[in-house]
Amino acid sequence: MMDNDSALRRRFQELCDRAETRHCLIFSDFLNLHEQSVLQEMHLPHSFLLFGGYAAAERKIACFGTKDEAEVMENTPFVLLKIAPAQQKFADALTHRDFLGSILALGLRREMLGDIVLSENCGYVFCKESVAGFITDNLERVRHTSVRVTKAAELPQQLTEEPEPQSVVVAAERLDALLAAVFRLSRSEAQKLIAAERVFADSRVCTRPDTAVKENCIVSARGYGRFRYLGISRETKKGKLRVHIQLYK
Repeated sequence: MMDNDSALRRRFQELCDRAETRHCLIFSDFLNLHEQSVLQEMHLPHSFLLFGGYAAAERKIACFGTKDEAEVMENTPFVLLKIAPAQQKFADALTHRDFLGSILALGLRREMLGDIVLSENCGYVFCKESVAGFITDNLERVRHTSVRVTKAAELPQQLTEEPEPQSVVVAAERLDALLAAVFRLSRSEAQKLIAAERVFADSRVCTRPDTAVKENCIVSARGYGRFRYLGISRETKKGKLRVHIQLYK
């Protein structure tokens, strides 16, 4: 892992330097949470922005040379594809794994693909523009279901709406307490997740269970899901904290 991370840091430094030298935007491939964490821990001297196509995206590209999201959106090197059953009434019930597996079976690398979001048995896939045409022309089936692939202008509205806030009770605004409350784990189970480096706060890996979670931070736990921490609502009569979160499906 350390050798891989060293190569990753060198690659990020190269992209950063290229953007600075050429005075233009330079984009990475799609990055997973660990790769995003490595990038953010580098504290590069020049501007970059992580962007995945929508507010709650987990997989993101790094754009070097700006921190202006509007500029990134105007020049983004990826597109959104809609993969829909040719005939819904004869279609299998398709999962994220089904869509991902079928696309990768075409011979594409995972870093060419961003998030895959499901709605009404369709898959909405963010992918690098360079492979969009290949997917459109060659993806014919997902599991046993015949599909059609088209470009989509944007995600369906229900996928971009923020989830309704809900409240949980915690002893303190610390990471292990929030993980345990949101995902219904014991405190020790939450701490094991953190120790295994499976928990990220705003794309940065967290290794301390007592990490203070700031308002509007998005916490991701591999294998469990993601939530946005909204802050304290009130203190309970027993001295605990009722806090608000938004849980992403």
